[in-house]
Amino acid sequence: MSVIPLSQPDISHLEIQSVIDALRSGRLTSGPRQARFEEMIAERTGRSHAVAVSSGTAGLHLVLRGLDVGPGDEVITTPFSFIASANSVLYVGATPIFVDIDPRSLNLDPARVEAAITPKTKAILAVEVFGNAQYMDRLAQIARNYEIPLIEDACEGLGGSHHGAPVGSFGRASVFGFYHNKQITTGEGGMIVTDDDRLADLFRTLRNHGRIDQKTPDSIGAGGFSSARLQHECLGYSYRLSEMACALGIAQMERLDTMLEARRRLAGRYMQRLMGFGDLILPNAESPDDMSWFVFVVRLSDQFTQVERDRVIDGMRRHDICVANYFPCIHLQPFYREQFGFDRGALPIAESVSQRSIALPFFNQMDETQVELVVHTLKVMLQREQLLRPEE
Repeated sequence: MSVIPLSQPDISHLEIQSVIDALRSGRLTSGPRQARFEEMIAERTGRSHAVAVSSGTAGLHLVLRGLDVGPGDEVITTPFSFIASANSVLYVGATPIFVDIDPRSLNLDPARVEAAITPKTKAILAVEVFGNAQYMDRLAQIARNYEIPLIEDACEGLGGSHHGAPVGSFGRASVFGFYHNKQITTGEGGMIVTDDDRLADLFRTLRNHGRIDQKTPDSIGAGGFSSARLQHECLGYSYRLSEMACALGIAQMERLDTMLEARRRLAGRYMQRLMGFGDLILPNAESPDDMSWFVFVVRLSDQFTQVERDRVIDGMRRHDICVANYFPCIHLQPFYREQFGFDRGALPIAESVSQRSIALPFFNQMDETQVELVVHTLKVMLQREQLLRPEE
């Protein structure tokens, strides 16, 4: 049996030809493909502006910079996420304030968020975990009530919606990521979307070394340099996204709805086959159709320990099925424990979820046989753990 990967990008001949065309164009950065890709994401999310950047992490960094978050400020965020969401807060010298999660959606618990707001709170950075946008509208309302910005980390949610509003439309600014395991990929890459004209202009400047943005391709594409290219009005970064990456993104966006449907069908197959497993807690959403299904993560029931979960993961890997422990809690990562002194038990819901979660293989091309192998092997591994338990 060949290895079943955890994820796999969906690349067709359209993407390959699009990248080849970009290479042949002679314009490899900051050109018409970037503008078109930005336009497509803005249109999809109903936003006035989209700004392409080198990664979702870079996008979060620029949003925090643009909102003047810095030393002495606090940003309320989740401990149950990929570490980049919290790291971006540290990049600007602010302090992440971790709040426990809702056990069903796995997103920030709105009541706990509101209780954590202090005079030092400069922003709420909320992650749509695994593509689930539940509570994003409530978090946006809390942010408005306290007159602080909501930053929507939509890196895992492109194409989803919540109560009819598209993912990416909730924050003062929202950020998407296009890593190879996302709904669409540019290899590496990200996108900031916003309705704020001032912020959008600032993001364009910050992504390009602090250069004044001209909003039109400069003369470098014709082999020359404009004087404006060497004017730097602030400290910026090299966070541009190449024309090749944008060409790949354009082709992916043209197939987005087809790919989202494939992911919904795959999630449905998993749901149907795992429904009878009493030892599993399946993904939850108010309406499954609202989710764009970044990954498919199951959770073992509370009778399982982290040691047992890890043995299940190891057992499935020995059978050539790639699974992962999504997500280790950020506040218990070695760096965060050393810097902030977090200890186990500080955020019990997130920790309990983290200790029992397993990400199953999930990618557009996954076939029925592969799903059956994953489900059967998971069942065997769970039964094995039950048999290994000492009799009471």
